[in-house]
Amino acid sequence: MPKKEVLDAKKAKVAAIVELINGTKTGVLVDFRGLTVEEDTKLRNRLRQANVAYSVIKNRLIKFALDAANLTELESILKGPTALATSDTDLVAPAKVLHDFAKENELLEIKGGFMEGKVVDSATIKKLATLPPKEVMLSKLLGSLQSPMYGLANVLNANIAGLARALNAAAQKKAA
Repeated sequence: MPKKEVLDAKKAKVAAIVELINGTKTGVLVDFRGLTVEEDTKLRNRLRQANVAYSVIKNRLIKFALDAANLTELESILKGPTALATSDTDLVAPAKVLHDFAKENELLEIKGGFMEGKVVDSATIKKLATLPPKEVMLSKLLGSLQSPMYGLANVLNANIAGLARALNAAAQKKAA
């Protein structure tokens, strides 16, 4: 039986992980086995630039935290070393950075994750990572919304221009 101090320290760590999971919009669990220190440093730098928190956590502690956060479906993927990448501001940042890095380094494996309290599998994370940036999607939406208005304006303008030409022709005919 572990000492009370050790047990209390582990409970505090689990509580911190639960708070991290509940306080973030998205989280991705990865297996980083086989990455060199240099590759891991590159990954951590990219994640830091994207404002993504990245930490290696013992599977046993993550399991308890996932239980407390009602994400028990993720327990089945807790095999081998596990790291957790989370973001409290951007839904797709962890997925994008990890997916791009996994293309360069086949050793990094995306296991699964969660988004806004719901479990997602690795395939969903990969689809999410391939979405265009938010600005591009908003500009496409804006273009789609503006297109019918431009068409209507052109049709109305063509009718008015046609009426003006017909009136001009009638006025010239009457003048002659």
